[in-house]
Amino acid sequence: MTQHHLELLMYTAPEPIRLANERWISRILEHLGHSRLNAASLSLPELWLSPDLLLTQTCGYPLMTLLRDQVRIVGRPRYELPDATAGNHCSLILSRADDSRETLADFRGSRGVINSDDSNSGMNLLRHCLAPLHRDGQFFGALGISGAHRESLRWVREGRADLAAIDSVTYAYLARHAPEDVTGLRVVARTALSPTLPFITAATATDEQIEQVRRVMNRALRELPDVAQTLGLPEVLAASESDYQVVLDYQREAEQLGYGRLR
Repeated sequence: MTQHHLELLMYTAPEPIRLANERWISRILEHLGHSRLNAASLSLPELWLSPDLLLTQTCGYPLMTLLRDQVRIVGRPRYELPDATAGNHCSLILSRADDSRETLADFRGSRGVINSDDSNSGMNLLRHCLAPLHRDGQFFGALGISGAHRESLRWVREGRADLAAIDSVTYAYLARHAPEDVTGLRVVARTALSPTLPFITAATATDEQIEQVRRVMNRALRELPDVAQTLGLPEVLAASESDYQVVLDYQREAEQLGYGRLR
């Protein structure tokens, strides 16, 4: 039995989502006849670039920067959730509900928080949205890095930050299964649409192997309708690098407006 890494680590909370992903993984491995290598000691970049990688999920921004030409795309999820449909999602730009500022321009000089500086949903889409509003290359008075979308939400709730951009799939999962995480917050704006987070495999995978994995992923979703419902994920769509070029287009548009770095 061949051993491979198969991890879905982009959406691990709340607990019903993690458990649904684990059931999906188990069924995929069962159909492929593979066993699962332990990836606990690997960082995300190490997992993404492992020669033993069978399947994982990454973010669209590192796909087009750090990982370009070093992995292959298996597909992209067609989530059917609020603000995520047809293979696309966006980021929700959130503040506290009791903040009197109403528009994004009103938040110029405020405290921002992002999950990481290589996140498409937390940084790149937010930068693109704020680019027309900056002054001398700056929008925020201060910008913090929380390490995770869920932590960014906590910073805003607790008054450590005023504005955060949260992946709409993450927000939908939390609103459904952990509503306390989004209580007291409101949507100030929505960013432009972006392709959903891609599923990837090792660079050595053939077209036939990629097609097989995607076919098995979809078979498992059909066989586990409760998993598909929990994840809001009825189907994995075929995808290519060209689908994600828009991620770099958004970066370029921000740069052309003099806002190449989110700050």
